[in-house]
Amino acid sequence: MNRRHFLSRTGALAAATVGVPAVAQGLADSRLTLAQAATRTPDVIYVPTPQEVVDTMLSLAKPTKNDLIYDLGCGDGRIVVTAAKKYGARGIGVDIDPNRIAEANANVRGENVGDRVRIVQGDLFEFDFKDATIVTLYLLPSLNLKLRPKLWRELKPGTRVVSHDFDMGDWVSEQKVSVASRTVYLWRITGKMG
Repeated sequence: MNRRHFLSRTGALAAATVGVPAVAQGLADSRLTLAQAATRTPDVIYVPTPQEVVDTMLSLAKPTKNDLIYDLGCGDGRIVVTAAKKYGARGIGVDIDPNRIAEANANVRGENVGDRVRIVQGDLFEFDFKDATIVTLYLLPSLNLKLRPKLWRELKPGTRVVSHDFDMGDWVSEQKVSVASRTVYLWRITGKMG
């Protein structure tokens, strides 16, 4: 059920305005889950995150029913679906690939979490995720580094950032865990650039 099609800073229309109203409305209208964004070739091929890695990512992030998780490059939506089912958290999955959007929406419906999860088509470098309390991702190191300033600029102190397999350069992780021959990193946004 998960993972990664990612996007560069160039091209694509922003879908930022789609995610914010959904949060403000408490994710009430699950029928409006597909943004009308321009599509282009993703920067990363889709590789699903194994479920035990998803479980470890969420275990490190410690979501509660009060959290809003943004999964950047959500693939088939398994992180936000698992977070909703296991922890009662709300989630928004963002991906640029319409095929992944369709698959993720099918998983949301199949797991009956449409009241807590939305899947939105958009470019993560243009997307507004400032309301997130947890951000999850599975990108390449170069994309993590491009995304890092946006995370620091937009997220509130205390927001947790969890990455599957790839670090954030010289930003030292709070925790680093190995699971199933994979690595999971946890960072926390503080009051200054990390």
